[in-house]
Amino acid sequence: MSLSKVFLDPKSLKPHIDEQRRLGSTIATACGCFELLHVGHVRYLHAASQLADLLIVAVNTDESMKRIKPDRNPVNPDIERFEILAALESVDYVVPLADERPDALLEMFRPDVHCKGTDYTLEQIPERSIVEAHGGRIALVGDPKDHSTTEMLRMLREGRDE
Repeated sequence: MSLSKVFLDPKSLKPHIDEQRRLGSTIATACGCFELLHVGHVRYLHAASQLADLLIVAVNTDESMKRIKPDRNPVNPDIERFEILAALESVDYVVPLADERPDALLEMFRPDVHCKGTDYTLEQIPERSIVEAHGGRIALVGDPKDHSTTEMLRMLREGRDE
């Protein structure tokens, strides 16, 4: 079951990641709210998984989502979002992201590559300095930002404009 890929305490995943790194594996990280999984998310995570041997996805908790997006409540609770992402073949591990930014997780896992969506530029990524300080790099991956949860929610509320 996909829940075996979910580590509610990220510190409990660290020894495994350290061992995999010792054996020569490379590590990629990605993060996001993943409120309603859509094709843009799937393409982003697939592209991220192609850049390393293991992909760790940090998913914003309900509490951190409320701080990031105070105008709405999460559609799906965090534990369900963790499980949905863990079910994807491209995702090796899922950890909760309790903060607005993944800085502490990046310090802990020290990824070889940290992946962000194509809606960012390198200059816009505040965690870039943390990743680069440990010898990692930032990669912008996925398709153009043509899909969004915000737009999906708008269409559900108002109906699709044809």
